[in-house]
Amino acid sequence: MKVAGVETFVVANPPPRRGGRYFIFVKLTTEGGVDGIGEAYVATFDPHLVARMIEDVADRFLVGRSPFDVEVFWRRAYGSGYALRPDPTLCGVISALEMACWDLIGKECNRPVYDLLGGRVHEGLRAYTYLYPADGDDTYTPTTERHIYNDPSLAAEAARDAVAKGFTAVKFDPADSYTVFDGRQPTPSELAFCESMVSALRDAVGTSADILFGTHGQFTPSGALRLARVLEAYDPLWFEEPVPPEDLEGMARVAAGTTIPVATGERLTGVGEFAAVLRAGAASILQPDLGRSGGLLQGKKIAALGEVHQALLAPHCYCGPVVAAANIQLAACTPNFLILESIGDWSGFHAELLETPLTFEDGMVIPPTEPGLGVVLDEEVARAHPWEGGELHLTPRYDPPAATEGFR
Repeated sequence: MKVAGVETFVVANPPPRRGGRYFIFVKLTTEGGVDGIGEAYVATFDPHLVARMIEDVADRFLVGRSPFDVEVFWRRAYGSGYALRPDPTLCGVISALEMACWDLIGKECNRPVYDLLGGRVHEGLRAYTYLYPADGDDTYTPTTERHIYNDPSLAAEAARDAVAKGFTAVKFDPADSYTVFDGRQPTPSELAFCESMVSALRDAVGTSADILFGTHGQFTPSGALRLARVLEAYDPLWFEEPVPPEDLEGMARVAAGTTIPVATGERLTGVGEFAAVLRAGAASILQPDLGRSGGLLQGKKIAALGEVHQALLAPHCYCGPVVAAANIQLAACTPNFLILESIGDWSGFHAELLETPLTFEDGMVIPPTEPGLGVVLDEEVARAHPWEGGELHLTPRYDPPAATEGFR
């Protein structure tokens, strides 16, 4: 069984664009005509350029070789040009191809990937969702002055709706826009606004759901601790990436200074970076995104490191349904799994992109029993939605701090 061909798809995600502006998929095909699908979570370059990178790495290190040789492929690709160090773009490219290999391996063995990584531990996977605008409202450009990102009552209403669908945890990030100039100190008005939002959510959901407080590395360690003291009374399940992710010493200060568990990992790649987090005591909840962090086998190693440090796994997903499928396979076979990021109930365009949608029941994602990743990309739908824009998947604020004052 050898890889014979590679094809990429850059797919526009139509409004409400939950999960990003576009998705980057790759299909590997064997000499016998079997297809394996993968997805890259790369936001640093034009997605068509990323697709070309995927094709280049596949041509160099996979075509003509067995997809079973995952470790060999990973080391060769990771060491391309003698880099051999974490690079979120390269690791995103490798991740997409690695999960496509596992899809092929599972199909060849006629087993789900989780059976090949230790076997299924969980029958259902607890899931959370971000709070999103009402159906039809664009996630990136709210159509009204009042919306769930600036109005506590509307955020609370969205949280109640999520709980009604079965979710037992909801995430939001009300701490103003993330910028390329972070970390920063929160202003008194930001602290008050964050408290008003989390208070409204706690009143809305009571003890029926956890609240996950997200930031994007927005604060200095002292600033994060000021915010944590405000949040502690509302008992969030986690405080996500409170400081820039490279500041492990600062994140460890935050983790030691608050009762709220610290979570991190969406911007980290490879087992080495996650090992450094654990050595520093910077977080007790790990959030690898398998479309960036190195793929399924790296994810299994990250989970095992977490297990011996009493850290829990909460796979991140702000992209398409193939990364979601890989996350599900890893979560299903991970003893220290905590919770899975879900984009709503996986309906809408995420469902349209798959021949059989992901299964969500009563707040739980149900791992598939089909071989491989358990999903098949609907190529007709993917081809019907080509990405032709110039924006990147995610866009921070690029203005200097003085220009963002009074943003809210």
